Amino acid sequence: MKAFLTEDFLLQSETAKTLYHQYAADMPIIDYHNHLVPQQIAEDKQFDNITQIWLYGDHYKWRAMRAHGVDEKYITGNASDEEKFMKWAETVPYTMRNPLYHWTHLELQRYFGVTEVLNAESAKRIYDHCSALLRTKEYSVRSILRKMNVKVLCTTDDPIDSLEFHQAIAASGFEIKVLPTFRPDKAMAVDDELTFIEYVKSLSAVVAYSIENLGDYKKAIRERHDFFHAMGGRLSDHGLEHVYAEDYTEGEIEQIFSRLVAGKSINAKEKWQFKSAMLVYFAHLDHAKGWTQQFHLGALRNNNARLLGALGPDTGFDSIGDFEQAKPLSKFLNTLDSTNQLAKTIFYNLNPGDNELLATMTGNFQDGTIVGKMQFGSGWWFLDQKDGMEKQINALSNMGMLSHFVGMLTDSRSFLSFPRHEYFRRILCNLLGQDVENGELPADMPWLGKLVSDISYTNASTFFNF
Repeated sequence: MKAFLTEDFLLQSETAKTLYHQYAADMPIIDYHNHLVPQQIAEDKQFDNITQIWLYGDHYKWRAMRAHGVDEKYITGNASDEEKFMKWAETVPYTMRNPLYHWTHLELQRYFGVTEVLNAESAKRIYDHCSALLRTKEYSVRSILRKMNVKVLCTTDDPIDSLEFHQAIAASGFEIKVLPTFRPDKAMAVDDELTFIEYVKSLSAVVAYSIENLGDYKKAIRERHDFFHAMGGRLSDHGLEHVYAEDYTEGEIEQIFSRLVAGKSINAKEKWQFKSAMLVYFAHLDHAKGWTQQFHLGALRNNNARLLGALGPDTGFDSIGDFEQAKPLSKFLNTLDSTNQLAKTIFYNLNPGDNELLATMTGNFQDGTIVGKMQFGSGWWFLDQKDGMEKQINALSNMGMLSHFVGMLTDSRSFLSFPRHEYFRRILCNLLGQDVENGELPADMPWLGKLVSDISYTNASTFFNF
């Protein structure tokens, strides 16, 4: 019987094993998109137990537990941390062939040296072992980042965030760069006019002057963008169902904003116009500073109204959407390219049916000025698993240039998610190894090894130039 999760996990040929162990395994990590909490890094947080670091906020696990019939008390409710862990452990054996099964055991092994499988029988031993380690200084947040060979990580931050914890991290002399990412979704979210106006008021308080018109608003956004740049930020990020590319004039946007600040409603077309105009403005700011803009496209969020009302957003009730992507995306990119203001760009899609669409769309706007300027990003959310990664790699290989790919990220809220980089690297090496074994690629190990190490680390380091 074959052993599970050995050193050659997912590596199905000798070529794959060589590529991974010699060229990928020891490469540092640049995690250029995640949702880690900067305060926890600034304070070098120590977690009391594995539930706190592993299950809090992890809606991947929450969805699986609900599907397994676990009561919400043991998911987001008031059960004890140990009780919640036990319910997760009972669920794990039933997640076979879901990526959670791989991730769970990779994380237990890489962080805590646990080689037995997690189930109801082993749960108490594993809980006690991991929790005891987490209470030692060697398992503080900063120590965990060092342990995983992280060099740079980029958090996700609203324009009105103070970035005080990023400042504290930088001032502390921590050797790992922790940089902010400009995520202005709320700054264009006019579907709920009242919520948007409250956001404008909050922005006004941060910049310390009254925002009366569109000019004031754009000035305030630009000042916050400048502040993020001064704090080392070099990326923006947008979480959208699809790109907005409605026709508009500046005069129309001024009128729309004036109506909003006056407390008046706007119609559906005007909402799309405002979002379109703001996306272009954000993109111009990014281009002027040499930033990289990221677009996460295709999530259909908050599907379960009853449980959304009870638990709030980001609790596990989102899914893949089927929005039109091609025409608005083409129009948006053309608008930016027409004035030579198209920044370095990464697109992530949630619908695998859009893989080839995005892979070919990026090729339309490569202009020879920057290596890999337009990127079809790694498998995201529901697609950051073996099948999803393979499909993304194959689509990028077929339609673009895999060799210039900036590689993997965690997109995670957990400090225990960094083995996803390892998971990706093993899958990449296995695909290349299969091609060599099949005679489809030459067995030029120095060159293939360079390709692997570039995708694992060097391409991102060069592309983002942190």
